[in-house]
This record gives sequence, structure tokens and C-alpha cells, in this order.
Amino acid sequence: MMHKFEEKTIRSEKIFEGRVVRLQIDEVELPNGKTAKREIIKHPGAVAILAITPDDKIILVDQYRKPMDRALVEIPAGKLEPGEKPDVTAIRELEEETGYSCEKLELICSFYTSPGFADELIHLYLAKGLQKVENPKSADEDEFVELLEVTLEEALQLIQEKKIYDAKTLYAIQYLQLKEALNKSE
Repeated sequence: MMHKFEEKTIRSEKIFEGRVVRLQIDEVELPNGKTAKREIIKHPGAVAILAITPDDKIILVDQYRKPMDRALVEIPAGKLEPGEKPDVTAIRELEEETGYSCEKLELICSFYTSPGFADELIHLYLAKGLQKVENPKSADEDEFVELLEVTLEEALQLIQEKKIYDAKTLYAIQYLQLKEALNKSE
């Protein structure tokens, strides 16, 4: 079904294709008949994992992020490989980034990160029943992370300190905070 404000693509030009993203410029016809250009980032999609240890600690990774020129503390995450299902990616990324496997993996939700210019869709999972993997798969060779295990209160403090500063991690922490509040009210 067509939306009343749908933009019809007249032409699409690929500008750049990298290892992770592709940039294209689309010329579109607007609902009023005029034309405009749209700069669009195409992304294969990603997963993010809210991993909770048996003693209710949140697994986080501290890593340097070049686009911000600073380190951020985040939940484990990674991009989908071609043809890979999101739950398979989540299990793989959890092991590669943290050295843990999980007994239970539950999809919390999926969301677009920046729909104004990118089609990246992140699938956020809750991982429970964590167990250390004896010989975990190694992380990507250009990825350097430090593992952190924090309480919800400590995670909230990291948000205040702007060490946790990315949307997927903020969303996951708020989800956990809301879930905890709802459990207390029952």
C-alpha cells in the first residue's frame, strides 16, 4: 500500500561501496510532483546483545570509536553477514566479543538507528544463562575491546558520565530499568 507521502525513486547513483556501508544518491519525485535528492547509507543490519550474567551483571565492552574520536562503553554488537540470520549473528558476536555463550536468547525488538539517512536495522536481543566458552571464537583482527561486568546502577552511572553514549546501549539499559521497575510493582 502506498503512503500518501511516498517518494518515487527516479534514479539511484552508487557513490561509494565499502566493507560495511554503501552510499547512494537517489533522485526522488516528491508527493507535490517536484524532485529532490536523498543521500542514503545502505547497511546490512546489525545485532546488539543485552547480556546478563547469572549474578545479574550486564556485560559491556569498552572500545575506541574513530567516528567520535573517543572510547565508548557499549553492549556487544556486530553487523549481519550476508545470508546470516540475526539470532545466529547475536550468538556469534556474543562469543567473539565477550567469550560467553548463552542458554536463552530472546528478541527484545528491532529498530532503525537513523532513518533520515540510513537503512540500518538493529535487532536487540536479551541473552541469559551465560556461560564462559573454553576456546571462544576470536574477535575481528581490527577490533580491540575490554570486557566490563556492571550492575544496573553502575550502568546508569556510566550514562551520567557519558561513557555510555550510544543509542543501542541506552535503549537496552532503559529496557532493563523498566523491566526491573515493572517486576517490583507486581
